[in-house]
Amino acid sequence: MIEQPKKEKRSGRPSKNRTEETSKKIIRTAASLFATQGYAATSIEQVASACSAGKDTIYRRYSSKLELFQAVVEDMRCRIVDRLTLEIETISNEGNKLEHLKHIARWFLTVNLDPEMIAFKRIALSESKFFDVSKSAQQHSDPIMDRLILLVKETQKSNFLRQGDPEKLAMHLLHSIVFGPSNDAMLGKTTYSSVEAQNNYFEQAWMFFLFGANTEKQS
Repeated sequence: MIEQPKKEKRSGRPSKNRTEETSKKIIRTAASLFATQGYAATSIEQVASACSAGKDTIYRRYSSKLELFQAVVEDMRCRIVDRLTLEIETISNEGNKLEHLKHIARWFLTVNLDPEMIAFKRIALSESKFFDVSKSAQQHSDPIMDRLILLVKETQKSNFLRQGDPEKLAMHLLHSIVFGPSNDAMLGKTTYSSVEAQNNYFEQAWMFFLFGANTEKQS
């Protein structure tokens, strides 16, 4: 009699790695659909079909489409934090604090003109009735903004920036660098789609941030 090979026993529960991989696949698939179709046009059924997962699998993790969307936004935020941390570490031993701040300010412009970021900003704006931004801001600190504020503080301590509220100064920097091009892109324009156009805009915006519209001689 030929001995039959033993069948591997399967656990009733998927492994932790498999569960994490499934969650990541759901998040990335949903992110792609939300970004290309918008929030209203994307359904849980579409996400399930696109990532070859059952609806029950998704609903076990996220009770609604809104909760799934919030998870997608949180995943994007975490990825940006990781990128920002790496960017700061890369420049930590190069140049002075003002050069560090300038480098990170340019990085912020790049990130905020990323097509995925623009898509999610459009969704947040058009579907604002679903997203209580003020409540979310009160419940969670923003590690991205915290890192920028810390860079501003360090630059102030090195006497490259005027003294004052570092949070307000960081917000002013973001407004100076990001606001115009980001709004332009959200309107579907391509004014700042090239790196050259972004660089030209950034250099002017950076100088305005440092010196404003002062007519006195700049040192």
